Amino acid sequence: MSTQAGVSSSYREKLAINRLGLWLFILSDSFVFGGLLVSRFYLLGTQSRPHLDQLVGFVVTVLLLTSSFFMNRAEIAIAHGDRKAFLRNTAITLVLGVAFLIGVVGVEWQIAPFGPADGAAASIFYTLTGFHAFHVLTGVLFLAVVLRNGLRGHYSPERHWAVEAAAVYWHFVDVVWIFFYPALYLIGTPLP
Repeated sequence: MSTQAGVSSSYREKLAINRLGLWLFILSDSFVFGGLLVSRFYLLGTQSRPHLDQLVGFVVTVLLLTSSFFMNRAEIAIAHGDRKAFLRNTAITLVLGVAFLIGVVGVEWQIAPFGPADGAAASIFYTLTGFHAFHVLTGVLFLAVVLRNGLRGHYSPERHWAVEAAAVYWHFVDVVWIFFYPALYLIGTPLP
C-alpha cells in the first residue's frame, strides 16, 4: 500500500511542477503577444486598421471560440470518466482549429488586398495573424497527440494532465484572438 501512496505522491508533485511550467510558459508567451498588440497600436493608432474582409474575420472568430467550448467539454468529460464524450469533443475541437487555420491562412491571407511588404498595416496583419496561426497549429498538433493517446486509453479521471495542458493552451490561444480580432478587424477605419 505504501508503494502506491508513494507513486501517487510522486505523480502529484510532478503534476504541480508541470502546471507551474505551463503557466510560466503562458505568462512569457503573453508578453510576446502583448508586444505584438502594442506594436499594432503604435504603428496604426486607433483611427486606422488594415482593410480586411469582415465576414471572414467574424467566421474564423466564431470557429475559434466555439472550439474552446468543445475543448472545455472534452476536459470535463475525461475528468468524469466519460471517454466517449472526451474523444468526440477533442475531435470537434481539432476540426474547428483546422477550419480556423484554413480561414485565416487559406482564405484571409489569399483575399487580402495587400501583401506582407505593403506598409505597416499589412506587416502588422501578417505578423499578428501569422504568429497566432503558428500557435493554433501547435495547438492542433497537441490536440492530435492527445486524441491519439485518448483513443489508446491513456487517460483516466485521475491522470489526464496532457488533456488539462492542451485545454489551458487552447484557451490561451483563444483569449489572445479575443484581443487580436478587434485590433485587426474592428478598431479604426480601414485603410485604402
